[in-house]
Amino acid sequence: MAMAMARIIAFLLFLFILSSSSLSFSPADDYLLNCGSHVYSTIDNRRFVSDASKSNFFFTSEGSVALQGEHLSPNVPQIYRTARVFAQQAKYEFNVHEKGTYMLRLHFYPINSSKIDLNQGAQFHVTVNGHVVLTNFSGDDLSSRVVREFLIWVDVGKVVIRFVPSKDSKFAFVNAIEVISAPKDLIADVATSVSRDGTGKLNGLAKQAMEVMYRINVGGRKVTPFNDTLWRTWIPDDDFFKAADASSSDKAYFTGRIKYRPGGASREVGPDNVYNTARVARRSNGLSWDFPVSTGYKYMIRMHFCDIASRSLGLLYFNVYINGNLAYEDFDISYSAGYVLASPYYIDFVVDPPSGSSIITVSVGPSNKTSVDEHGVDAMLNGLEIMKMNNSMGSLDGFVSTDMLLRSCPNRRNLSIFIALMAFMCIFMSFYIVAQRKKVSDGFGWTKLSMDVHEVIPKSGNQFAAIKP
Repeated sequence: MAMAMARIIAFLLFLFILSSSSLSFSPADDYLLNCGSHVYSTIDNRRFVSDASKSNFFFTSEGSVALQGEHLSPNVPQIYRTARVFAQQAKYEFNVHEKGTYMLRLHFYPINSSKIDLNQGAQFHVTVNGHVVLTNFSGDDLSSRVVREFLIWVDVGKVVIRFVPSKDSKFAFVNAIEVISAPKDLIADVATSVSRDGTGKLNGLAKQAMEVMYRINVGGRKVTPFNDTLWRTWIPDDDFFKAADASSSDKAYFTGRIKYRPGGASREVGPDNVYNTARVARRSNGLSWDFPVSTGYKYMIRMHFCDIASRSLGLLYFNVYINGNLAYEDFDISYSAGYVLASPYYIDFVVDPPSGSSIITVSVGPSNKTSVDEHGVDAMLNGLEIMKMNNSMGSLDGFVSTDMLLRSCPNRRNLSIFIALMAFMCIFMSFYIVAQRKKVSDGFGWTKLSMDVHEVIPKSGNQFAAIKP
């Protein structure tokens, strides 16, 4: 009887551990919009609702058009089969419950329709809570589906996304929007700055606006949103890896359990599929990766480590370099992971691109403390993220502020109202002058002269009328 009870308890404990480990992150705020659609769509077990539905968000745009794509391939996901098109400034307002970092994803795909061709005439700007995130974004530049991802600090109770057609553009558009509150530990407030002059501490990182430029699964395959607790996409590193000596580097694969622990990386920071693969160096000069970036910005570089290749603890030390500058000397991966193998850890660095270059180079290489045998590992990397940080104007796309953009691209509705008011004033003044002259002619007995006053009524119409089907 006691043996049977022990087995039941062990089985229940196993089920509890299994269920606890499989719990997914549940954000306080989670808005998924299928823009331009009148029905909801399910993608990767996530429900995108219509942006015309009544919910805890507000959509403001007069004259917007819900566009349905035509002649699309059957494998195009539902959220890319429709779009919301704006002929003038528009905004989405999302009420949020918490202060902190929010993940924002904007989905774009220039679908064709007999009404409007999104490949022609669309050029626009996007701002989020006062940060410029896109300028002169154009459907002409898109040959496939594009997701632009941003991290925005919010402390005002709402997320406001504005779409602003550029001065000479016909319209703006968006296919889908995600606004998700991030875990508290996703962005730390302190990082290590790296330059030719050495390293230092940089504070205030959490409140910076960022755009995700690269999210890399080093040594592994593509990780889709379905396999990531924060619905991220991680791509393989093959296109960025510099193989100076292919024989001295390997890809490592781990089939055991990744041991997440307090103080280390959580599953929200990086999923199992990133930490159970790596690229390792064996008795070599190290490993390097090159990433093209835009100049004029600082970049946060997050490096993910998980020792899945060492045979025992305390043997693996290596150096970390960014743009050829020493970022971390004698990194002791065993110490950082709490002396647990297969336990993940990450480090955040902040850098500028090298002067005169638009390439960021990330490298790991052997340390003088490394102790390896002929089969040992002297450097490794599991994952890498590169995020652009906002410049002094609060912008992630050009040296321009939100106020400058809005002034240079006035709302066409406001402009139409202004023109109508001016026309009304002209008409009113014309009648007033006629009335005054009539009084004067009646008072002095002059001959009454006829005066024709032609009203000038401003034309108002939908800008889409100029767009040929």
